[in-house]
Amino acid sequence: MDIIFIRDLRVETLIGVYPQERQKRRILLLDLELGTDIRPAAATDCLNDTLNYQAVAQRIIEFAAASDCHLVETLGERIADLVLREFPVPWLRLTLRKPGAVREAGEVGILIERGRRD
Repeated sequence: MDIIFIRDLRVETLIGVYPQERQKRRILLLDLELGTDIRPAAATDCLNDTLNYQAVAQRIIEFAAASDCHLVETLGERIADLVLREFPVPWLRLTLRKPGAVREAGEVGILIERGRRD
């Protein structure tokens, strides 16, 4: 299995449990690894024969913008489900980071894997 990846995707969303977090939208950072087979695209040099990472990124940005989850766990799970349903991806690894959530840490977040990696 080959992997197409997206690193440091900035998504703006309303997220947080505490009232002060719910007052304004914030930027989260997302890393995504997507299992695929790049051989067809490599053979044809045609975008239609590969996973369009621009389309994946744009869909995630739009989804996150419309979301109002309280937990990064919820948002991460919903993004993973969306990608697996809407794109030809059998496996993914998603990291979702929330900078500034803990004053003493640069970032906190989650890392999840979903699907089958053959």
